[in-house]
Amino acid sequence: MTNPFARDEEATAQSPTQFIDFSAAPSMPNPASEPGNTTGKTGLVFDSEGVGRPPWATTSALLREYYDTEWGMPVRDEAGLFERLTLEGFQSGLSWATVLRKRDDFRIAFAGFNPDAVAAFGPAEVERLLNNPKIIRNRRKIEAAINNANATIKLREKGGLSEFIWSFMPEENLYPRFMEDIPKTSEKAKELSKALKKEGFTFVGPVTCHALMEAIGMFDAHLIGSHRRGTSGVWDDVV
Repeated sequence: MTNPFARDEEATAQSPTQFIDFSAAPSMPNPASEPGNTTGKTGLVFDSEGVGRPPWATTSALLREYYDTEWGMPVRDEAGLFERLTLEGFQSGLSWATVLRKRDDFRIAFAGFNPDAVAAFGPAEVERLLNNPKIIRNRRKIEAAINNANATIKLREKGGLSEFIWSFMPEENLYPRFMEDIPKTSEKAKELSKALKKEGFTFVGPVTCHALMEAIGMFDAHLIGSHRRGTSGVWDDVV
């Protein structure tokens, strides 16, 4: 899953739309802790219990739960990565909240994101999906998911999707105080995007790949001071 803001990376072309470049790790902030307060040296919003979250994770119970339990945690199994890659593609031009609300229906419609099952989808399955009001009905995105399932299967010959994606683990982490401190893409995301396209994947532009890397813990994009920062166990220098 991705950073939950709208983006339209591949609906027309793959172009970045979000965030700025990161730099060296800053010192720890000293955030205020009053509910709803964002006036301290942090971009966090604090609830009545003093727990700080980024603004996007405070807009609904669904996004709060996703942020508190899932976003930024490592995903290494093939089906899990294929699901997240697929949903990142479906998010293009939409908000992550829209995708998250439909995720259970996506799982049903796409056979639990089993690459072997999705790769076998033909014209009849495409039409079925296009007529399913519970998912995002976009032919290009549906066909991209089927294409990427086939690419995932072929990638098993080179160690599999998980080994492939995690081989692009960045050498430097993120140290954001504010959402604006998080890059919209990165060199590693650009490299991953290029490599995935070479393997036949589509709807995998640099912004999509960077969002994926954040969502599965390859970057720790939690704002400094968040109760979730460092919980992935991937990075030691989380500040």
